[in-house]
Amino acid sequence: MVSPNLTKRAGEINPVELNDDAKKLFQVIHSEKLKSDVRDEDVPYLRVSTLISRLAFVYEKVRNAIDYDEDHLLRKNAILRILRRQVVIESVIREADSSGIASHLLTELIRGGYLPNNALPESLVGEVAVRLEKYIYLKNQIASAINADLGLKTEADKAKALVTKKNDLVHWLLTLAACEIEEHLAPNPVKQRIVDNLFSILSKLIKLPPELPYSEDREIQIYLSISRTFLKFDSDMLSFILFKYYNDAWLDLNVSGDPTTSNKIAAGLEQIKEIASNFNDLKNQVDDQLNHELTKQLDKIVRAYSLYFSILAEALENDPAKIYRELQTGDKSFIALIRKVCNQKYNKAKRRLWRAAVRSIIYIFLTKSVFVFIVEVPAIHWLGEPLNYLSLAINASFPAVLLFLIVILTRKPKENNTDKIVEGIKEITFKGSERTKSIMLRRPKRRNWLKSLIFNLIYVAAFYVSVYYIVKVLTAIDFTWVSIIIFLFFLAFVSFFSILTTRGVKDLIVVEKKENIVTFFLDLFYMPIIMAGRWLSTNFSKINVFIFFFDFIVEAPFKVLVEVAEDWTKYVKERRENLE
Repeated sequence: MVSPNLTKRAGEINPVELNDDAKKLFQVIHSEKLKSDVRDEDVPYLRVSTLISRLAFVYEKVRNAIDYDEDHLLRKNAILRILRRQVVIESVIREADSSGIASHLLTELIRGGYLPNNALPESLVGEVAVRLEKYIYLKNQIASAINADLGLKTEADKAKALVTKKNDLVHWLLTLAACEIEEHLAPNPVKQRIVDNLFSILSKLIKLPPELPYSEDREIQIYLSISRTFLKFDSDMLSFILFKYYNDAWLDLNVSGDPTTSNKIAAGLEQIKEIASNFNDLKNQVDDQLNHELTKQLDKIVRAYSLYFSILAEALENDPAKIYRELQTGDKSFIALIRKVCNQKYNKAKRRLWRAAVRSIIYIFLTKSVFVFIVEVPAIHWLGEPLNYLSLAINASFPAVLLFLIVILTRKPKENNTDKIVEGIKEITFKGSERTKSIMLRRPKRRNWLKSLIFNLIYVAAFYVSVYYIVKVLTAIDFTWVSIIIFLFFLAFVSFFSILTTRGVKDLIVVEKKENIVTFFLDLFYMPIIMAGRWLSTNFSKINVFIFFFDFIVEAPFKVLVEVAEDWTKYVKERRENLE
């Protein structure tokens, strides 16, 4: 393949010249395509039993079905679960050892299908252990300080508050460790190049009005918005970005070894002690940045640019050299390719929407619908009311029917959306097409208390009107009050869940949505139900008994059995080899 040299050739007709950021993206994508996957047979690789891995893989599928999250976050969540079990639970009976934890962690990730089997070098254990050692030392420093305070407290309430504080900080620390390991396990040069390009463009374009006191926060908030909208990071991974931002030397710290023989290790230990002494304040700083009032404005701007780069990268991934050569004679074929990729992305998003809907239904059924039978039937019998099989059937099937109906009504983006994407990609790719006008952020609106009170009252009134007519219809078909409460619960929960499910399609839309009388009344009477669903989802997720059952009752003994089975298969294999 001819490598694009990214310089304008003489004699070409109407060439299109790439800007510097686009050139770098072309180069990175081209370099990634040329990378060789040749295996070094002299290097030992991490390997587990294929048979045992199937059992662990099935377990992880079931576990993920009851704890709904996006696919790209599943490995990070699995890392956090494993770390929490080994560092918090199992450390009660044995001392936490970074090398042992790293080995167990990578082995479990391979068994669970999160990492490839017999493809990762054993040296990765040491790399992960070095990273874990920092967090274990930091955890011990934080725990020691709080335990010292606990020894001075005689009041039960204050002691309980300190224990809660220690548990929260340790959990957050393990979350940061999981994010750093995930980042180390899955480097993506193309995505990192796009992040750099986005930051380069947007940090120049986005300006703050003089009256906004956020000049120091502007750049980090832009970077967080890029990570949130392009990389789809959750709050845990955004917290890790901020943790690195406030501790810029963290990734380079190495505390493995004897501090008396290495000045670098001794300095690293001192830095960690300093971080530990200010850890609570650090967490408050991180939380403040995560809840910044510029977030919504920035996300709306960055989302469009993230989509432009996503589609550009997808268009280039097959043959960047060929596309570069074609651009020397004009952009006609390039624009046609972008339109083709847009349509493919729309269709792919629709297919993913259906898969997400199926997965959501499984999640809702396993964690919520089962309560229809656990709660509704006994409650009706206990109250001495007749069992209405129609209401029981409606409540059991309603979540799936509503979600599938919402999926059917979710439309793919139209041609004018593609037109705007094409213009946006031209802006980020070609010299002379760059946007020159700054994007000025606005001061977030703050309504006075009277106006806020009136609007909240209208919202509450709309909610009660909606609920009143729903209850009236359900009463007409002989729903008991228990069945009505369960129906309303599912209506609110699934309505909110549908927002998450359809987000993949809506993220592809960059044209402004037109308002009409239908959308006005829908927002007025249906949005309060969605907000109620968000509240229910947030609070019920904290008491998911299935997650508790799997994490604290099933997972630990299951993983012990898997370890024993793995050792047994190795033993049998050794005995067989001795006979040959």
